[in-house]
Amino acid sequence: MTRATAAIGGEVAGRVGTGTPDATPSFAGVASWYGPRHHGKPTASGAGYDMWALTAAHPSLPMGTRLRVTHSATGRSVVVTVNDRGPHTGGRILDLSWRAARDLGVLRSGLAMVVAQAVPDETVRVSVPPGSRKAPARPLHPPPADGSLLAGGYATFGKAGQP
Repeated sequence: MTRATAAIGGEVAGRVGTGTPDATPSFAGVASWYGPRHHGKPTASGAGYDMWALTAAHPSLPMGTRLRVTHSATGRSVVVTVNDRGPHTGGRILDLSWRAARDLGVLRSGLAMVVAQAVPDETVRVSVPPGSRKAPARPLHPPPADGSLLAGGYATFGKAGQP
């Protein structure tokens, strides 16, 4: 039994993340999300929290475990990587990043019943549509809902454009 299987609490043939499991562990429950307030703060893995990344917090799964998280009501799913510990509120099984919650359609409700299943690394594929170019840069923060424009300034006049 792998550490991920033990953390989930089930006997499973095969190993998580090897690409050769006969069955992969899964668990179900309530997921929540955390967002802009935590952006850039350190996670349990040591990396800064990136609200735009597809990540999740779990209380005991090994860091780097990949999970396919499926919204039970809608069938939408995303693949996330465990990089933090949590949730820190009882009765929840995962804390999703802002982007994972957005992609699952749970930003407004805040909570969702989900099924999470460990995913071998080899089964995750990223596809780029034909004719597309490099992915656009993502902003540090989501755009304001009211459509306003954020502007910045320089502490020293004449330093604009200089490294």
